[in-house]
Amino acid sequence: MKAIVAERGQFTIPKKIRETLGISPGTVLEVNAEAGKLVAHKMHESGVDAVYGILGRKVDTDKIMSELRGRPFPYRK
Repeated sequence: MKAIVAERGQFTIPKKIRETLGISPGTVLEVNAEAGKLVAHKMHESGVDAVYGILGRKVDTDKIMSELRGRPFPYRK
């Protein structure tokens, strides 16, 4: 199979290879040059990576933690 490198250095992984390897949008690949070849390895997510950012940026972590601990926010002694 062939892929053409675009102006910005991008290329498309052929669909058959993506399906075989389970590569979908958002999949992280580690790319290296080894013995004159381009080699890409599919990175496996850790448990933290799978949920990182799931709540978005509008969530106040301190507020959530104080609610979970049953204390008013902001902390008052």
